[in-house]
Amino acid sequence: MTSLLAALFLAHVLADYVFQSAWMVAQKSKSETLFLHFLIVLGTAMVTTGQLADPWIYLLALTHVIIDSIKAKVAEDGITAYAVDQAAHLATIGAIALLAPDLYATGLWASAPAWLAHAMLLVAGLIYTTRAGGFAVGKLMQRFGDSPFAPSSSDTDARHGASLPNGGFWIGVLERGLIFLLLIGHMPAGIGFLVAAKSVLRFEATQDAKKAEWVIIGTLASFGWAIAITIGVIALRDALPPLEIMRPTP
Repeated sequence: MTSLLAALFLAHVLADYVFQSAWMVAQKSKSETLFLHFLIVLGTAMVTTGQLADPWIYLLALTHVIIDSIKAKVAEDGITAYAVDQAAHLATIGAIALLAPDLYATGLWASAPAWLAHAMLLVAGLIYTTRAGGFAVGKLMQRFGDSPFAPSSSDTDARHGASLPNGGFWIGVLERGLIFLLLIGHMPAGIGFLVAAKSVLRFEATQDAKKAEWVIIGTLASFGWAIAITIGVIALRDALPPLEIMRPTP
């Protein structure tokens, strides 16, 4: 079942954060956009699970677009709605894994080596940590009003202020990605150096209280998201079938 969780998690991440464009997000309330998103969710789930015609895959995709439709029509575009939406999607993945635990084991990848499920999980975890984290932090910062930094900074996830186009966006992606890699690589002490380095680099830009608080809140939210998601990924990784390491023959 854990391999199935990894496969479905990757399908969700690919469908929402790789193959879903900004145009699709803006037009999510339209039926044709929802149908296109249904096809994307269905396609990614088919590829990652190796199941091409199983009813559970279609149910997963249908449930996914129903959740998106409800969010688009009922909820406001804020951090609460985003968190509930993601929790509902992850809960659906968990429910499908419980109700159809053999979905992965009976698919095209049934005889694939154990590293495939590990790779799926790590790729999904990295994308979810960086990309989904960017949206989460951005929506959280919306409640504090417009960024106190230069108006040229177009990324609400970027509390960091700035003259570089999309500089804040890339800072957020890189910091969350580095935290993910440090924790996966069993080097949590490196996060302390990352915090220290960022504090020194941002000192000049945070001489007034509003900018300082904006940076602190955004940074803590970004780091917290990355740490929480990575801990979950590590827990699921430890439950996956162990990797078979070839020992050298004497």
